Amino acid sequence: MKDLTFKQKVVQGIYDLFYIWKQEFRTTFRDQGVLIFFVLVPLVYPLIYSFIYTNETIREVPAVVVDNSRSSLSREYLRKVDASPEVNIVTYCADMEEAKLMLKDRKAYGIIYIPSHFSDDIARGKQTQVSLYCDMSGLLYYKSLLNTNTNVSLDMNADIKMERAGNTTDRQDEITAYPIEYEDVALYNPTNGFAAFLIPAVLVLIIQQTLLLGIGLSVGTAREHNRFKDLVPINRHYNGTLRIVMGKGLSYFMVYALVSVYILCVVPWLFSLNQIPLPGVLSLFTLPYLMACIFFAMTASIAIRNRETCMLLFVFTSVPLLFLSGISWPGAAMPAFWRYFSYLFPSTFGINGYVRINSMGATLNEVSFEYQALWLQTGIYFITTCLVYRWQILKSRKHVIEQRISLLERKRK
Repeated sequence: MKDLTFKQKVVQGIYDLFYIWKQEFRTTFRDQGVLIFFVLVPLVYPLIYSFIYTNETIREVPAVVVDNSRSSLSREYLRKVDASPEVNIVTYCADMEEAKLMLKDRKAYGIIYIPSHFSDDIARGKQTQVSLYCDMSGLLYYKSLLNTNTNVSLDMNADIKMERAGNTTDRQDEITAYPIEYEDVALYNPTNGFAAFLIPAVLVLIIQQTLLLGIGLSVGTAREHNRFKDLVPINRHYNGTLRIVMGKGLSYFMVYALVSVYILCVVPWLFSLNQIPLPGVLSLFTLPYLMACIFFAMTASIAIRNRETCMLLFVFTSVPLLFLSGISWPGAAMPAFWRYFSYLFPSTFGINGYVRINSMGATLNEVSFEYQALWLQTGIYFITTCLVYRWQILKSRKHVIEQRISLLERKRK
């Protein structure tokens, strides 16, 4: 290479880059393990998650009743609760002990308790109460039971007010029931569904995690096939840092450009999830996210020694990274250490930016913090990837030189 002109070096570098790209492409589609993580998992996982949460909200939550009042008002209250789509009263219990056994056996997830003085208190003009006991191991059950009982109690309150007011017109009844008119508008999630809230974050995280696993598996295979267990093979085409990093990165980018379209656009469309992004904005935002994920995975792959290691290192991180993103748990409520620690991962900025663009219709200016952070991560992880592969090139050369010296010494003997 020292005898070549600058132009010849550039041409040779470009040729080597595409040679490495072609070799990495072959590895991707010939290695069954890599093919599973790069193609099969991104195709199937989003469908599995979306199918699980496709109903959006919990319906017909089983509940039991302890009605000590046994009055017309208590029966009316329970009839309205049972008529709602969220709650299903499965049985009436004689006392709380029997109801607790039903909860313990998971035959119900809530107990509605009406005291004996329920109807008498209302007749006397006194405030009364209905107690709700919920199985808090499932917060969605609690949400459905609480919302239903709250709405029913508000409706009955309004009816009782109108009865006692003695109004003569419907308009007077409306003012008596609701002196202040209110309207509840659910922004960006009109169904109040779990899928519309969680699935977009999971989709973005799948891209990062499958890249980590696929690249890690590919690196583990390369080390196992290398005579000295090095990351860079002994080959004249692998003689420069930039050509290796760019060649491998281009291969991964071409595969995941198509995968990202499927995950971020097709899957939400198939399950009728919220989708109001501008195509150009989403494309421009996905570009640095993909590049940051690729270089992050290539940097992290230095820790991979064999094919199995990537499973141990990366699979268990999926759930913590989802929490650290600030979607499932508010980022403002996190300790400062964990909030700054989350900035190491492209998924943190990718999830927040994608949710705001896809579900809220944000522009690039409105996600400028996440967008700039992803470009910064792309630059940092590109540099760290180059340093990792430069170190591996030098290490590989050292091993080759040591072997040649060893062979020469044997011949002399």
